[in-house]
Amino acid sequence: MKYSMMNSKAKASYRWLFWLLALVGFTADQASKYGVFAWLYDEQRLEGAVEVIPGAFEIVSKYTDKKEPGDSPLSLLRTLSANHLPYVNQGALFGTKLFFLPGSANVVFGIVSVLAAVGIIFWSTRPVTARDRHLCFALGLILGGTLGNLYDRIVFSGVRDFLWWHKGVDWPVFNIADCCLVCGAGLLLMEAFFATAEPGNKPVEVAAASNANSVGGL
Repeated sequence: MKYSMMNSKAKASYRWLFWLLALVGFTADQASKYGVFAWLYDEQRLEGAVEVIPGAFEIVSKYTDKKEPGDSPLSLLRTLSANHLPYVNQGALFGTKLFFLPGSANVVFGIVSVLAAVGIIFWSTRPVTARDRHLCFALGLILGGTLGNLYDRIVFSGVRDFLWWHKGVDWPVFNIADCCLVCGAGLLLMEAFFATAEPGNKPVEVAAASNANSVGGL
């Protein structure tokens, strides 16, 4: 009975947690973007701001003077929040830009996002990954953030940002997807450097090295 319980625990899959966090992260990101850009829309000023922490943190939005012409299948998605198109960031996380390819940055980062999403999903299909709760948690957050910003790159040709921290360090404006990416990457690093094997089990890397030594005599 004890062996059966231990074996069942060893085979437990947390893939559901991976997909749940990816869905929650993506939904929270898009809901917050559409909500904030609708809430702060001012057709005259084309910008809006709400101070959350005086002198430190604000929720902001900016819009261009352009209106959606309505000749694209994506037109409805672009005008859910406002009549004017939002100002977007064509760079990467926290406004990182490709100065050597300024006109192609959004396309380049979009392709990178697609490749990253495919890689993460493939990673999640591995049995070892599915049994690692912390790894599934981290990868789910990263996928949710990646898909959130990828949606913006496809629909708006850039990423909508609205969170601005300017106390001490004046951070570039960011969004919920960026937060998911940073938290997921941080958890992934913690998993890589501080994770320990359960009693009676070897880490994958140690087991692989042991097998290599026994087979190849290295």
